Amino acid sequence: MKKEEKVIVGISIGDLNGIGPEIIIKTYEDPRVLELNTPVIFASGKTMQFFKNHFNSKIHLFNIDSAQKIVHGKVNVVNVWKEPVKIEFGKEDKTIGEYAIKSLEAATNALRDGNIDVLVTAPINKHNIQSEKFNFPGHTDYLAKALNGKSLMFMVSDELRVGLLTDHVPLKEASNHITKNLIEEKIGTVTKSLKQDFGIRKPKIAVLAINPHAGDNGVIGNEDDTVLKPTIEKIKSEGHLVYGPYSADSFFGSNTYKNFDAIVASYHDQGLIPFKTIAFGQGVNFTAGLDKVRTSPDHGTAYEIAGKGIADESSFKQAIYTAIKIYRNRADYNHYSKNPLKKATK
Repeated sequence: MKKEEKVIVGISIGDLNGIGPEIIIKTYEDPRVLELNTPVIFASGKTMQFFKNHFNSKIHLFNIDSAQKIVHGKVNVVNVWKEPVKIEFGKEDKTIGEYAIKSLEAATNALRDGNIDVLVTAPINKHNIQSEKFNFPGHTDYLAKALNGKSLMFMVSDELRVGLLTDHVPLKEASNHITKNLIEEKIGTVTKSLKQDFGIRKPKIAVLAINPHAGDNGVIGNEDDTVLKPTIEKIKSEGHLVYGPYSADSFFGSNTYKNFDAIVASYHDQGLIPFKTIAFGQGVNFTAGLDKVRTSPDHGTAYEIAGKGIADESSFKQAIYTAIKIYRNRADYNHYSKNPLKKATK
């Protein structure tokens, strides 16, 4: 694509009783953001008008019935539903969860059909979205099934990128999920993403240990010695710059993470606690490994401040910028990969 072409950013509304609608409105009140992309919010005109009035926003919303009727230069709102919705800020509500899923499914369909270029998802409540029809722990798991590829939760910021071997699984089960095949698959996904999505030609990756102190030679578990280390050595022998396993407790405090393009953590909190400590507010959750680009802010619904007009839109805005950048990087990568320079004859 040409640099001057606007990327079409689809936005799923998230939990209507949380801060999602507020941070979306605040983001596009800034005319500079609208100059960079064409937003398409999947919700309803009536619902978005309620939020516009509640937050005394001057934003202009353009209602459309289909993602195929997008108008550039406008904040488009696709009417996924038309009935009025009762908003009760800060309340967990099963019905509100159903609207969050309606928005997500409509946005995902538009992404899959090519009517939008990227998807940015506002926060959902993982509990109230569950139903017989929708039984996924979160966005990442749903998109892994709805789109092509093998998904990986990749938390990214300007100074830190953290991928996960296991994400939304109970801690007591995490080590059972970590197999040699999984390690190779996830590190392969991180490597490919760093190349095509972030423009890093020869990525350098650190892997965090499963057990404290990398198991202390078997004293605190043997998974690092029997599973992680030999797999890392195998990957390294194939020419990749992959190192570890590193003891997680001192890895971030010592600034060792700054020596690497990405870090692969063994389980959710091992990677996300340091990431959110270092990059909270500027971090982005990127679903790597899929054929489409999806990002989201690095926080949740924040029920405790919903409706008060004090939510910080910085992470959501960064999620939009990151999605656009990755989309452009991927387009360039695919273009040059298809048309490599021919070697000159001697």
